[in-house]
Amino acid sequence: MTFKQRAHGAVHDKQLRRNFRGAMDFLMAKRAAQFPDGDELERLRTFGNHVRARALSKLPELLERLETNLTRNGVKVHWAETVDEANAIVHEIVSAHEAKQVIKGKSMVSEEMEMNHYLEGHGVDCLESDMGEFIVQLGNEKPSHIIMPAIHLNAGQVASLFHDKLEVDYTEDVDRLIQIGRETLRRKFFEADIGVSGVNFAIAETGSLLLVENEGNGRMSTTVPPVHIAVTGIEKVVENLRDVVPLLSLLTRSATGQPITTYVNVISGPRKAEELDGPQEVHLVLLDNGRSQAFADSELRQTLNCIRCGACMNHCPVYTRIGGHAYGTVYPGPIGKIITPHMLGLEETKDLPSASSLCGACGEVCPVRIPIPAILRRLREENVRAPDASPQHMRGQGSKYSRAEGMAWKGWRLLNTSPRLYRVFNLAATRLSALTPPKLGPWTQHHSAPKAAPRSLHELARDHLGED
Repeated sequence: MTFKQRAHGAVHDKQLRRNFRGAMDFLMAKRAAQFPDGDELERLRTFGNHVRARALSKLPELLERLETNLTRNGVKVHWAETVDEANAIVHEIVSAHEAKQVIKGKSMVSEEMEMNHYLEGHGVDCLESDMGEFIVQLGNEKPSHIIMPAIHLNAGQVASLFHDKLEVDYTEDVDRLIQIGRETLRRKFFEADIGVSGVNFAIAETGSLLLVENEGNGRMSTTVPPVHIAVTGIEKVVENLRDVVPLLSLLTRSATGQPITTYVNVISGPRKAEELDGPQEVHLVLLDNGRSQAFADSELRQTLNCIRCGACMNHCPVYTRIGGHAYGTVYPGPIGKIITPHMLGLEETKDLPSASSLCGACGEVCPVRIPIPAILRRLREENVRAPDASPQHMRGQGSKYSRAEGMAWKGWRLLNTSPRLYRVFNLAATRLSALTPPKLGPWTQHHSAPKAAPRSLHELARDHLGED
């Protein structure tokens, strides 16, 4: 099914539209309440942008420093160019410990890898412990939002899911539903052989992995099982610990409208002899998966500034109307449209850069000032460049290239740079306006077909001025 088909279905799903409209309005209001001082917000955004841009400018150096310091702290670092390599590394660690049960904290990179399906295919049970992720896993669905995976469902839909899958009494009481989920998950933390998590920021200076969360499942996943595997993209590295402070303030306030997140976990190594809890072994898998392609281009590199707050989705009129599943990719919404083409190639994502009104809301709310509309325009340009044109900026370049369209634009340029041709065209268009067809492709599904006026503006002006 194509993006257009999925979007068409979502637009006509009234329940989905109501769920998203209410959720997005709520999240936008909460974010606005956290930034009453517009000047403070703009200063923070500028600071956040500088922190991320500085880290990216030193990315190779910082990654090497991160590996050195993590290794010194006792963390085993692994590098993966593709999701297949990353899954193979995780499976190798799982196999070495003869693990049969894995419990996961929230991780979008693990969604990129489709880790759950991969491990299940190798006989390993992989359970999501984040409440939203747990809900969509029960429903055999994908997350529809990078912060709130089950935001497309209302309380009644979750109640029905729990009743059917967990065989509990039907209730729409949200507190009771959360309690049911926690009761189910609690024993799983102690049964799991391995815990998996994502990483919000990897700190090169100290060799530390920082995770933020609200439910405590991340802390349980990374401390209770004897082995902890963290997976993250190579762009998540920051230079030093103080850089995290403004980013945390921007992340939580932009994502969920909280002044600060409930839990901030900093992991700098496995359990030491004098410590009472924590894993005996810690691994970090650093995944590329197309990020190097974005990094190589000075404009597209800004995509890697993203701190995964989801604010661009919450304010996007397209995402609000079609939801996350319509995109058919791990990262939906505005950020998904600019990062997924690097991961999958434009040939697999050619419709995404055009799935935008370019209203600019995403760029205005991005806490680290990613110019999303400008990057969307750039990807549209790459989409229609000749596949064999040089230089090759993107995998799948020219996926929407049309020789006929190229010829049409060359004709348009010739027409508008030649006064004689322009006058002849105007004369023909005005005198033959009756021949305009009533249907002009998708435009006339909701608009009347344009018709040329019987006389051009130049002719009317000459008559008005009394000129020949």
